[in-house]
Amino acid sequence: MHTYGRYDVALKSAKGVTAYDENGKKYIDVSSGIGVNSLGYCNDGWVEAVSKQAGTIQHMSNYFYCSQASDLAEKLCTLTGLSKVCFGNSGAEANECAIKIARKYSFDKYGEGRNEIVTLNNSFHGRTVTTLAATGQDVFHNYFFPFTEGFKYADADDMDALKAVVSDKTCAVMLELIQGEGGVNILDPEYVKEL
Repeated sequence: MHTYGRYDVALKSAKGVTAYDENGKKYIDVSSGIGVNSLGYCNDGWVEAVSKQAGTIQHMSNYFYCSQASDLAEKLCTLTGLSKVCFGNSGAEANECAIKIARKYSFDKYGEGRNEIVTLNNSFHGRTVTTLAATGQDVFHNYFFPFTEGFKYADADDMDALKAVVSDKTCAVMLELIQGEGGVNILDPEYVKEL
């Protein structure tokens, strides 16, 4: 399946920003990874943590508690000032979780009919059907119909455009402070503050 426009290079090994193909040719990869995995190649801290965990318990079912997950959740809550954490396997899963939380909260507080989410044009929220629907780029809205309903789009840094699509059916606004996939677009801090 053609998900990304790939380069005609087959990488064999890499460390940091340096990668080598099957013929030993050296490349400097300044992308630092992709999506939520932007630590570079074989980051020492990541390799050590994953190796240690793989030698302890490689996968845990959600039926059980895990001290490592509890410790990480506590650390994340302390760093962010938030009170809850939802772990996922990818950014798309994290966004799916955020969408579900927003809609569930709205349903519990306001009842039916308030489930629309506003996202920004040029945004990217993942490759699941629902996160593609949330993505504000027409190029990602091909082929995979029917999409999950309930998403509206507005231009970034345009409060009037945002207000025009927010209604009594809106339960959340979902945004990236720095849009990556749609171009490196940094939201204006004043826009974010007003939002």
